[in-house]
This record gives sequence, structure tokens and C-alpha cells, in this order.
Amino acid sequence: MSALLAVNWEWELRGTLIVIIAVAVLPGSIYLILATNMGGRLGFLVAMSALAGWMFILGGVWWIYGKGLLGDDSTWRPVDGATIIRDSGRLSDVGILPSDEPFDPSGDPTVDAAAVQDALQSNGWLKLDPALPSYQQAGSAGSAMVESSELFASGEFTVVGVFDKGGERSPTFWDGRIDFLAFFHEPHYSVVEIAPLVPQRSEPGRAPARAVIDTSRPHEYVYMIRDLGQKRVPSAIICILSLVILLVLCWLMHTRDRRAAANRAAPALPAKE
Repeated sequence: MSALLAVNWEWELRGTLIVIIAVAVLPGSIYLILATNMGGRLGFLVAMSALAGWMFILGGVWWIYGKGLLGDDSTWRPVDGATIIRDSGRLSDVGILPSDEPFDPSGDPTVDAAAVQDALQSNGWLKLDPALPSYQQAGSAGSAMVESSELFASGEFTVVGVFDKGGERSPTFWDGRIDFLAFFHEPHYSVVEIAPLVPQRSEPGRAPARAVIDTSRPHEYVYMIRDLGQKRVPSAIICILSLVILLVLCWLMHTRDRRAAANRAAPALPAKE
């Protein structure tokens, strides 16, 4: 008894018990009622068909509206082997700029930063407005990658630009106004430009000094790719599997009804004397 009282009712055990009790009380009670009227086998087929049909409808609603059981959300991921480019001359090597037009740094960080921005925009990269949510999301993701790499600590750098490329959806119709069938996506890339800051000395009781970009140090670039995630995958799996189970159960009930009808239509055997 003491061992039973010592059980720690954490969410794992509590959640398991809730699922077991809910299945036993809700679908189980319906099955008991059907079994008393139709028999055990037919009652099971009817009860499971109703449950599969309900799960199919529920999974479809979750799939359409992105509710219920959800997977991972979309997020920015580092490009393997080329996450942080510290030398602007390597932008062509990692595929950010065309390989046939390599960028040659001049040695002046301010001039090189402006030249890189012009080169990016002339090669299809879109410079985002800092007021856009996409700018903030990409900038935050790039800052987190820089801090996790321990190249800079928080407050030692600032984001000065975000460039976006790719991510087109297809197929679309009517100049992109109809896109509910656009299930295919091109790879979506982002380049976050960061600039080192001049070290500031903080004094107790005084407001921190205003951040100043260190013009003697080159800008660095964070290369990322968009991971679309799998937000609707769990609900899609539930919807599709429930539909398959429902169709199989309906086929089994249809087969049973045909067999029963054939047996009823068969001539009765003569009684043995």
C-alpha cells in the first residue's frame, strides 16, 4: 500500500490513464450497446467504423485549419558548411554570389559592405525592410546562430541588413491570387549581414552608451535556409489513416451483408427424417 501511495502521478502516467479511461468509457460504452443488439462482431465493425469516420472528419478539420495535433513549425536553419561567412571574398564559393563573378574585397570594410549589398541585389537577392516581420524573424535567427557559435556575444554586434531569395510557391493561378493548390516550394534562402560594434565601457549608475558600428572591422554574413517544418503532417496522417480504416471496415461490412443475403436467398435444405 505504501508503494502505491508513493507513485508520482506525473503527466505521463496521468495522461495514459486519461486515454485508457476515455477509450473505455466513450467508444467502449457504444460498443457494448451495439454488441447487445447486433452481436459482438457486427457491433465491433459498426463501432469502429463510427470512430474511424469521426477521426477522419476531425483530422480533416485539423489539417485544413492547422489546429489540434501539430508538428514542428517552420524555422530558419543554417546552411551546412557555410553558416557564417567571415570573409566577403568567400560569398561566391558558398553560392551566395555567382561563381563566375567572384567578389574581390578592397580592404576597406565600409566600401566592401556597400559593394556586397549592391552585388547581392543585382543577383536576385531582395533587401528586406527592417519594419517587416520577416526581417525581424531572420535577423533574430541569424543573431542566435552567431551567439551559439561564440564568435560574438550578445551586444557585440548588430544586424544591418537581411537579404531574401527563393521560396516561390507553385502552382498558382490568376497572377498568384489563387494559391490554395501551391503545395510545391522552391528553396528559400536568407543572408543576414552583421556588423561588429565598438566595445563600450559601462559605468554604474549611467545609461549604456549608444552602440556604434566598428568601421575598422569587416562585416560578416549568416547564410540560412528555410525549413518549412511539418506543422500539418500529424493531422494529415490521422486523416488519411482514418479514411483507410473506415474504407476497410465498410468493405468488411458490405462483404458480410452480401454473404448474409446470399445465405438467406439460398433454398432451405430438406429436413432429415
